[in-house]
Amino acid sequence: MNDELRTTAHALASGFEISTDPARLDAALIHRWLSEDSYWALGRSREKQDAAIAGSLNFGVYDSASDAQLGYARVVTDRATFGWLCDVYIAPEARGKGLGTALAAAVRDHLEPYGLRRILLATADAHEVYAKVGFAPLDRPEKWMALGSQ
Repeated sequence: MNDELRTTAHALASGFEISTDPARLDAALIHRWLSEDSYWALGRSREKQDAAIAGSLNFGVYDSASDAQLGYARVVTDRATFGWLCDVYIAPEARGKGLGTALAAAVRDHLEPYGLRRILLATADAHEVYAKVGFAPLDRPEKWMALGSQ
């Protein structure tokens, strides 16, 4: 199945696009965003971030006119049964334009043909962004466990 995606759907404001083309990713910018500005990946090394990108299905949000990257998300998935949405980030200057919701919707829609049983994410904020595209709290969180720091 082709993982390339270019769309302006999902209420994506005119002048922006979402792509899964890994050649368009600005890995240095993504690393800076996540390691310096996110609450979940502060201090993440560039080597760790590059490995995460290499092992994931990546989504970039771009300004159509300048091709500047304005957002990022990645999914860790086997493309058969499960997906983990993580590292969702919209640049501060691009926030408030619906790009986060559009990005989450594009991820959902891109994964739909795989027939995944479950797509999870963990977030301390922006629950309303994910709820708009169908994410909900776990029905039975007591069934879930984690290995590692929480």
